[in-house]
Amino acid sequence: MNDKLQIQISHPSRDLQTLGAPYGAYMIGSDASCRIVLDDGSVEEAHAVLSLMEDESYVEDLMGGGVYVDGERVKTRQRVYRGAPIQMGNYTLLFGGEADLAPAPSAAAPEPKPVADAPEPFKTKPKNLNVAANQAVKQQIHSELVERLDLKRLSMSKLQEHELQDKIKNTLKEIIDEIHGRLPRGIDPARLAKEIFDEAVGLGPLEDLLADDSVTEIMVNGPSQVYVERAGKLILTDYSFINDASVNSVIDRIVSPIGRRIDESQPYVDARLADGSRVNAIIHPLSLIGPCLTIRKFSKVPFRVQDLINFGTLTKDSAEFMRICVLLKKNIIVSGGTGSGKTTLLNVLSSYLPDDERILTIEDAAELRLTQQHIIRLEARPANIEGRGAVTIRDLVRNALRMRPDRIVVGECRGSEALDMLQAMNTGHEGSLTTIHANTPRDTLARLETMVLMAGMDLPIRAIREQVGSAVHMICQISRFSDGTRKVSKITEVSGLEGDRITLQDLFEFVQTGVGEDGKVFGTLQPTGAVPTFIEEISIRRLPFDRAIFDTSKQHAAPTNRWGK
Repeated sequence: MNDKLQIQISHPSRDLQTLGAPYGAYMIGSDASCRIVLDDGSVEEAHAVLSLMEDESYVEDLMGGGVYVDGERVKTRQRVYRGAPIQMGNYTLLFGGEADLAPAPSAAAPEPKPVADAPEPFKTKPKNLNVAANQAVKQQIHSELVERLDLKRLSMSKLQEHELQDKIKNTLKEIIDEIHGRLPRGIDPARLAKEIFDEAVGLGPLEDLLADDSVTEIMVNGPSQVYVERAGKLILTDYSFINDASVNSVIDRIVSPIGRRIDESQPYVDARLADGSRVNAIIHPLSLIGPCLTIRKFSKVPFRVQDLINFGTLTKDSAEFMRICVLLKKNIIVSGGTGSGKTTLLNVLSSYLPDDERILTIEDAAELRLTQQHIIRLEARPANIEGRGAVTIRDLVRNALRMRPDRIVVGECRGSEALDMLQAMNTGHEGSLTTIHANTPRDTLARLETMVLMAGMDLPIRAIREQVGSAVHMICQISRFSDGTRKVSKITEVSGLEGDRITLQDLFEFVQTGVGEDGKVFGTLQPTGAVPTFIEEISIRRLPFDRAIFDTSKQHAAPTNRWGK
């Protein structure tokens, strides 16, 4: 038919509308940026796309909000004919020439469901509509890409990586060129191609976030919600994945190269990226909102002690004292809460280890980046699909004692391996370093006692405390403050056992001097006036050291804290 196309829009409580409709793609939804706006609250922001073409026309359900043609629900994309009623929420649409359009909606359309207390029309910004539309279009193009290219077969073929990438890029360009005229407004074809390419062979939207140095943590809460941490604050981004399968695919690309797996029988996993960044993933059925992915990024260039001094995490004097403790082979625990910077501080303290010593690192997922020459890195292994073959941190600690270590560095002590660590510290393997989740030095000792009991040994509490009191020398407490910055809050010496209680003395303590108008915390790490019990040992070893650092009358300037800002 050659008559001019029109779209007729009817609503139970509104006047009938008729719009001119030249061939093209019509984004339909409640957002003001849609080409056809249906705004009574029963329709999604980007509800559907109606593609009117000379030979065939199609309607596509974008957000799963429900689209019906002739009373039948559209699954994803369906051909639609002139005069056929299309229902979305409380609206019914007809398209065609004048002869095709009835003065009222066809009785064949299902009764619109009443919308109780219909919400106000969505007041989101146009960019949120673009996110929804972009996600729907990406899903369709990605499906077409999979149809034209068997990506799994290509990945396993003998194609070089650059050849595979070129083939995918060329096919993507062909698909986007074919549908360029039907793309919704506001979608950039070049960016669309990049996003789909990243999800096909890379880590999807995470590629941009991983390249952004201002992002310190990435949190994927299902396919449609991605948060990042910047300057210690959580920010919701406009990034999203196509669907659950797309997130699962990214998780598989992260965990598979390091021999980890994630599936319904093992629905969570700890892993790492090539740069050492820490990764945790959890999927259905444990996660009810879809696959979740958390990535704690590490700096491309590892922080050095001078960086932490500049950030205000610790002072020059306290850093020098910790260096002396490492050289004296004192057993040191770095304690703190989640995200407080324990691993970063442990990495900095490990840089003090002498180059002429044999160092063993033991971690769940290898994150430490030591620069000494003689380093052996051990990594725990989860059970295989049959539930066998697991190698725990405790197994590795036991094995490390047979490898003639001068120093043992355990990334995190969180279970029964605590008993083996304490025994190693007490039997000639001094100078060990590890981290523990705890809020104060006293809590650290309580956590150690609990973890020793987890080993299943029926030891009396006094025997455990004797082990802890003689094995642990120093506790370096690091905290994350209200402004998002990380600072060493206490450096505490474990000075022995008095009765049934382990005695502690704080050598340095963070003194807060105020809070700025922007919420920034001011203060610095100050000496308490106490002197370590091993002060004479420093002189015997002839280590250059200024005892004046323990003098409380010495003025300590508070540096600017930028870590996390």
